[in-house]
Amino acid sequence: MKGLNKVSLIGNVGHDPEIQYLEGNVAVAKLSVATTEIYKDKNGQNHSETEWHSVVLWRGLAEMAHKYLRKGSLVFVEGKLKTRNYDDKQGSKRYVTEIIAEQLLLLDKKTERNDEV
Repeated sequence: MKGLNKVSLIGNVGHDPEIQYLEGNVAVAKLSVATTEIYKDKNGQNHSETEWHSVVLWRGLAEMAHKYLRKGSLVFVEGKLKTRNYDDKQGSKRYVTEIIAEQLLLLDKKTERNDEV
């Protein structure tokens, strides 16, 4: 049986997307998405927990994110988890888990970035 690696999030963008272009003019953008869970404890007190997710978007999705998303934008992201590793300056191995977006839906009615006009 094959495995399934699928993530679906609805949350708010934590910062304006950072875009860069790689060799061959391939766009890649990175952003963070916050999801908040609200629950009541046994005493009836409300609590909220926010989880931050690193999202990587490629090509057309990257350009769309850069053009339309701003800090605070509400988005639906669907994709897969990918963990990569690297060695830091001290030589320690570090691991980063990211969501590689396969679908991006803008859930608010914000317009194009004003700083691009």
